[in-house]
Amino acid sequence: MNDTKLEMFDDVGGFVEGEMSIPTNKNTQNIGRPEFNTLDEPIRDTILRDVKAVGIKFAHVLFPKEKKTLLKEWDLWGPLMLCTFMARILQGSSTAGSSNDGGPEFAEVFVIVWIGSMVVTLNSKLLGGNISFFQSICVLGYCLLPTTIALIVCRVILLFEQTNLLFFLRFTVSMVGFAWATYASMVFLGDSQKPGRKVLAVYPIFLFYFIISWLVISYTNT
Repeated sequence: MNDTKLEMFDDVGGFVEGEMSIPTNKNTQNIGRPEFNTLDEPIRDTILRDVKAVGIKFAHVLFPKEKKTLLKEWDLWGPLMLCTFMARILQGSSTAGSSNDGGPEFAEVFVIVWIGSMVVTLNSKLLGGNISFFQSICVLGYCLLPTTIALIVCRVILLFEQTNLLFFLRFTVSMVGFAWATYASMVFLGDSQKPGRKVLAVYPIFLFYFIISWLVISYTNT
């Protein structure tokens, strides 16, 4: 770094002295540029970073205490993964004895999840919610994780010969997933509504997860 001495006249005719530091570092030419550019990093690092971010959001859904992460750093990767997984599992559950390829069931899950979450979000916005459209979609999608876990457990139960006790067990697991998903979504979205309108905002969320949980029960019958 070079130090250059400056001398100039002040208003009363005297000299004013000072020093100005001029950086001579080789990185001087990068001043004003961002230190990190995702376009320059390896694809592997980008994928690992995104996967880690999705995993953190899943953890927040399983233990819904911290309210800001899903809202501040929203994405749709997690909802897309959960929706695709559920649609893939459900599509073959009720078509084992028919010639249908299961396409309508796959599409039905996508329609219910995405259109349903959009309707719930629109209702929230009309009630004066203070979060963005995609933030709400993100939360509703990530909170499908408990229902997805319930679906996996129900599919394992279906490997055994079905009895009334096992049906009750599947019903209980599905309802636990439904309650967990509803509670988690309310934790993240509850503060976005005015106190007098929370009930009107919660009812569509309740109905949204109930319909999906009912699909888990009905479409896993063999």
